Amino acid sequence: MLKKLLSVSAGLLLTVSVFAAGQWAENAPERYVVKRGDTLWDISSKFLIKPWHWPEIWQLNPQVRNPHLIYPGDELVLSGNKVMHGPGSVGPHVRETSLEDAVKPIPLSAIKQFLKNTKVIGEDELRNAPHVVGIEEDRLRGATGQLVYVRGLQASVGDKFAIVRPLGRYYDMPPEEDGGTRETYRQERDGRDGRQSILWRHGPHEWSFKGRVRFLGYEVLEFGTVQVTRTADVSSALVTYSDFEVKAGDYLIALDPSPYDDQFVPHPPAKAPDNMRVIAFTDAMNAVGTHQVVALSRGSEDGVDNGTVYSVYTDGQVVRDRTDYPDGKSRTFFKPGRANVQLPPEFIGHVMIFRTFDRVSYGLVMDGIRPVHVGDFLHDPDSTP
Repeated sequence: MLKKLLSVSAGLLLTVSVFAAGQWAENAPERYVVKRGDTLWDISSKFLIKPWHWPEIWQLNPQVRNPHLIYPGDELVLSGNKVMHGPGSVGPHVRETSLEDAVKPIPLSAIKQFLKNTKVIGEDELRNAPHVVGIEEDRLRGATGQLVYVRGLQASVGDKFAIVRPLGRYYDMPPEEDGGTRETYRQERDGRDGRQSILWRHGPHEWSFKGRVRFLGYEVLEFGTVQVTRTADVSSALVTYSDFEVKAGDYLIALDPSPYDDQFVPHPPAKAPDNMRVIAFTDAMNAVGTHQVVALSRGSEDGVDNGTVYSVYTDGQVVRDRTDYPDGKSRTFFKPGRANVQLPPEFIGHVMIFRTFDRVSYGLVMDGIRPVHVGDFLHDPDSTP
């Protein structure tokens, strides 16, 4: 993790330049004392017109060797003409505070469930996953400290696995028009029993009149761990941790030694992927706001990485120009394309990526002037669509 942070830090420092005066908010002081409860986003959004340019503040404070180790009481320089010196400096000295007290990049409490519990896995990982067939003493549900019986497990005694439950699957469709971009969708688990009802159906289901339908991944809930106690055709495993009850039909997958990042710096994208859209959210019905999570239709294969900030827009509506093309007039009838006008996209807010999979990513809504809906698209925050 340390090597990764150092390489990211070096890249950011090499790519940023000293901020022009016009990039600072009007109320920006020369210095700022970090307060308990601050996040990197809070600090940068108070004093920068573009808060995703947090590295600019970092560059002005060379005494900050690691942007993830800033503490309440530290003093930051917010003027490009001054460098921090003196007793307020956060240069090398002995700290009495713990790493847990360091300022977080964003409010991690808002994304805890998605960092720890929700992930997207590949097709073969679920297709070949061993599954729970029973609970000790013929119980219907199992909990921490109880044995579960697992079929299809290839492992040794003492091996540990994660317990997961499928929530849905992601796929994308060919564009409606030639030259368009593919649209991504999330399909909820239909509730029918059996692995076959969950798995993506290849063959005719994989094709449409427009071309191939591409499967992207399964969204699963990771809610516990087990340790193998006996191996056979039906193996035994002890539930060592569980957020809620285990039941027959749950699956086991390999434990990820480093399942997620919780340290990242807000930054603009090197290049925003084409047609990156909001495809789902699990903690709301039809819209979300600040500090809520959205699933997005692009992932690491498209160059998306943790900490990247995007602007969110909604497509402009198509309206009728009734001034020059009134209803019932011949020019309106013969030139319907001219009568309809596409309005420009409308800005919604900003989203920061905090977890990335191959073809799907999760982002946190950092701010907004209106709710985010499924279908809204993401764009480079430093330009307009």
